Amino acid sequence: MDRKWWALGAVTLGTFMTYLDNNVGNVALPTIQRELGLTISGLEWIVSSYILVFAGLMLVGGRLADLFGARRVFVAGLTVFTLASLAAGLATGGGTLIAARAVQGVGAALLTPTSLSLLTQIFPDPAERGRAVGIWSVSGALSMALGPVTGGFISQNLHWGWIYLINVPVGAATLGLALWAVRPAFTRVRHSLDLPGLAASAIALFALTYALIEGEAAGWTSPEILAAFALSLVSAVAFVLIERRAAEPMIDLSLFRARQFTGGTITSGIWSFGVFGIYFFSALWLQNVLGFSPTEAGAAFVPMALIMAVVAVLSQRISRLLGIGRTVALGMALMGAAIFMLSGVGADAGYGDVLPWFVLYGLGGGMLVPLTAAVLSGMPAGRSGVASGVLNVSREVFGLLGITVLGALLSARQAASDGPPLAAFLDGYQFTLVIAAAVVLAAIPVALYTLRPPRNPEQEERPQAAMAGSAN
Repeated sequence: MDRKWWALGAVTLGTFMTYLDNNVGNVALPTIQRELGLTISGLEWIVSSYILVFAGLMLVGGRLADLFGARRVFVAGLTVFTLASLAAGLATGGGTLIAARAVQGVGAALLTPTSLSLLTQIFPDPAERGRAVGIWSVSGALSMALGPVTGGFISQNLHWGWIYLINVPVGAATLGLALWAVRPAFTRVRHSLDLPGLAASAIALFALTYALIEGEAAGWTSPEILAAFALSLVSAVAFVLIERRAAEPMIDLSLFRARQFTGGTITSGIWSFGVFGIYFFSALWLQNVLGFSPTEAGAAFVPMALIMAVVAVLSQRISRLLGIGRTVALGMALMGAAIFMLSGVGADAGYGDVLPWFVLYGLGGGMLVPLTAAVLSGMPAGRSGVASGVLNVSREVFGLLGITVLGALLSARQAASDGPPLAAFLDGYQFTLVIAAAVVLAAIPVALYTLRPPRNPEQEERPQAAMAGSAN
């Protein structure tokens, strides 16, 4: 076999590991909670610390690849991710596990953005590159299907630490394969790192995450929580001002002048809000309330992921029939309906009561796949790479908010309940699902308005021309 196909295997395996780590641990959370004696907020930090660092550094990873070469940055990211996985698997306390997960996020942020850059280098022929990108894309769908069931099986039959330790041999093998198969070839591009923008965005995200996770325990009107919210707001404003003046900003704000890009980013983010939220809290609900074993809880998510993957394959045809705006709106409607119906499932429910709504959710989620291509196709020449980076970051940030915002609502509702702990959790879970359904359904008019075809193409060209001019 040609060495370049082995290189594709290394790139795909590395990316698969980072995707898998987004959801493999969710089903194991009740086990981790019992063995480490953690609260709900502690579990949120385990998941959020990874996403927080991953989202905050993703654009930096792409810029470092331009400076030092995609192969070097990919190898560095894979090394960091593998070593951090070892630390996470051996952790004996919540603080150590959270710190290791944050370092995993550093590795993922270096590894993931360089993957497509490497495929461009490895496969200069457009036809071969298309096949390679298609194979690479399957890794995301596989991770959603395999992550929960793998995490459930491991946490039920082995020590929970193996959900992270399995990355060590896989990471070591992938590292060796990458060093052998991926040739170091790149043209150095001179860039400056937007360190002020990076600092401002990191502070804003961390302060907001801290306030949302710790708000219930510390008190929403306590000085530390109010200060965290204020710091997040001030840092966010500072970030916008820095990006407007930076010579090479982390995020080019002029992209948001295009209606389709702005609407697509918001809609895609809300999709991520729903996916991250339902995976995190439903894993706890299935085990703590419905009494599912970890393996059964993991298996419950598989039909959702598989249906989403199948519909994703068909979604381009659907969008050609209905139009991208209507297709995305229909997908959000199905997702919102599924979340709302799940909110009515009681404590005595079985798998048959859950399955229809998980399948419906998968149907809706798969219809959003054409969104990325539609948004990026409207970008001016030379801007699709930057736009893709912003779109990916927005998904991670909205996913982080899906966990922290819904977690804050669940904790507040649970604390206000007079019932036993499990009844209080169920009440909080059902309440947050209603809120999540309302948020997802609110994206329908956004999709219909922003993703509609332009009545006058010239009107859509003006903001793009302005963006192209601002880049020169």
